[in-house]
Amino acid sequence: MDSGRLFYFCPMNKILLFDDPSIRGSLLPFTFTRPVADIRVGILKISEKWQNYANLEISYLTQEYLQAKFPRNSSPALAVNGAWLPEVGSIDHLKNLKPNQSLYWGKTLMATYIGETEKNLSFAADREIVQLVAEPTLLQKTWNIFQLNASEIKKDFALLTKGRKSQPVRDPHTIVYASENIFIEEGAKIKAAVLNAEAGPIYIGKNTEIQEGALIRGPFALCEGSTVNMGAKLRGDTTVGPYSKVGGEISNAVFFGYSNKGHDGFLGNSVIGEWCNLGADTNTSNLKNNYATVKLWDYTKGGFSNTGLQFCGLMMGDHSKCGINTMFNTGTVVGVGANIFGDGFPRNFIPSFSWGGAAGFSTFSMPKFEETVKAVFGRRGKDWTNEEKEIIERVFDLTKSYRIWDKTS
Repeated sequence: MDSGRLFYFCPMNKILLFDDPSIRGSLLPFTFTRPVADIRVGILKISEKWQNYANLEISYLTQEYLQAKFPRNSSPALAVNGAWLPEVGSIDHLKNLKPNQSLYWGKTLMATYIGETEKNLSFAADREIVQLVAEPTLLQKTWNIFQLNASEIKKDFALLTKGRKSQPVRDPHTIVYASENIFIEEGAKIKAAVLNAEAGPIYIGKNTEIQEGALIRGPFALCEGSTVNMGAKLRGDTTVGPYSKVGGEISNAVFFGYSNKGHDGFLGNSVIGEWCNLGADTNTSNLKNNYATVKLWDYTKGGFSNTGLQFCGLMMGDHSKCGINTMFNTGTVVGVGANIFGDGFPRNFIPSFSWGGAAGFSTFSMPKFEETVKAVFGRRGKDWTNEEKEIIERVFDLTKSYRIWDKTS
């Protein structure tokens, strides 16, 4: 029986964001620890964008080991590609989709109805196929996160601020350009800073702090509970996710949240996951000396692929850290739970749970990792739960083959 028949009398009242298997692997290491739709690009995560546009219940169809943390609603739903960055017109496409149809862009499945018992979307191609007329915005590569960040900040800014009034800049020593493009949420503190929104909007989230001497250019987003330290130079197209601290010079970078780069040093054209820490004077190269295009580690290939980009810096997975004066080469990928330190440039691909640097690596064992993460969580008033532990242990096993120096890890 065509499972689509289940929905002829069911309204679209739930959205199930699924991991497209042809895309998920290209978004590692970030998707080791989250579904595709939990990635932050712009001000919001992809799931939060759908929640705001559709005003419907959101759940996930993801890897089995992630499903407990990112649960799936048990009832029938409209399954939507989690890599799809929505806009106003996206909801209209979904409203017009019939239960016996599947929405595609070329060969990429964008949406179809799914029953509560189906565990995959293999049946979608057997339905009547409807093609999207306009090209959707899809997050398909890790570097798309910073590439698309400026346009997504603008879209999210319009979505979040429509019909609302910004809090005023009360500090007389703060200089503001294009104040109409600046939105400040309640509880934000700003002292003696320069906010220039002439090139794009600046969003200042709830209970944030911008300290003295900070220079900020839009498009820029500072999410809830985050801090910009004294004298920071934050160039455009940058997002600082919730409960993070940043300083030094940052350009076109995305911090997912709960991560720190509190000191001097340059970070450009980069993506930093959650629970990361960059030591004082960490610097990332985002441009090769010969101006050649940047190659980046590709998990789907098991080697390096040409990004076609001239500017590409650091991709750092969740829970990774680096010591003071760390130098990252152009186009470096760091996995989950790595700890990097020492002189010189470490390799361009640092596997998950690596311990060391240019002089060589050993394995960051699970007991030592847990000791560190419990201390980090404790500082933020959070508990290291069994749910989190099981995900990390699974990632440790999944990434074993990359730690070639330790076949017993």
